[in-house]
Formats: sequence, structure tokens, C-alpha cells
Amino acid sequence: MELDAEAFETIVVDELDQLPDDMVDGLENVVFVVEDRPEDGSLDLLGLYDGFALTERDRYGFGEMPDRIILYREPLLAICADEDELREEIHVTLVHEIAHFYGIDDDRLHELGWA
Repeated sequence: MELDAEAFETIVVDELDQLPDDMVDGLENVVFVVEDRPEDGSLDLLGLYDGFALTERDRYGFGEMPDRIILYREPLLAICADEDELREEIHVTLVHEIAHFYGIDDDRLHELGWA
């Protein structure tokens, strides 16, 4: 599947808007970023939470750089056949990475069906 960066980001914003309010309202000092690929250039990673989970924070206040939730455009496009499938994968990836913000690890995400 092929989609330019602007169209991809529009879908990401649409999917963010579809998430439940109680999931996104608690996101404090988090930015969402779209990058083409992970630093290693692979197509294996769909998204990444770059920060400290709420469960690991000692004290959080003024001046910290925001945590980042990164979605990787090319790997997501590589596994999707059409826009509906892409929207679903973006949705799952967003939920997965947001869960890491809240301190939910991959094992628990597997149990819940989000990994």
C-alpha cells in the first residue's frame, strides 16, 4: 500500500479522535509523532513509546521533555492491503503505545489481545 506522509498523518489524527476520552485524557506531556522508519531502518517495528510510564515516574513536573508516541509509516503501510486495514493497524498501534504510557507491559497487552 502507498500513501504520502500527509494522508497518513490525517488517518493517524482521525484514529486518535476515535479513541475513548478516558484513554487519552490522562496523557500528560505526550506528543504523537509519525516517522518513516525506526532508526535501524527496519520494517519490523510499527510504533514506539519513548518515555517513562506513569508507574515508573518518581516526580513529574515543569521542564521535562515530552514523552513521545511514534508511529512508523512505512512498516504500517507494508503490512496493510487497503485503507481499512491501515486504520485498524494504526488504531491497535496507538492503543498499544498508549498502554505503555500507563505502565501496561507487552505480556499484559498480549493477554488483552492488543499485542
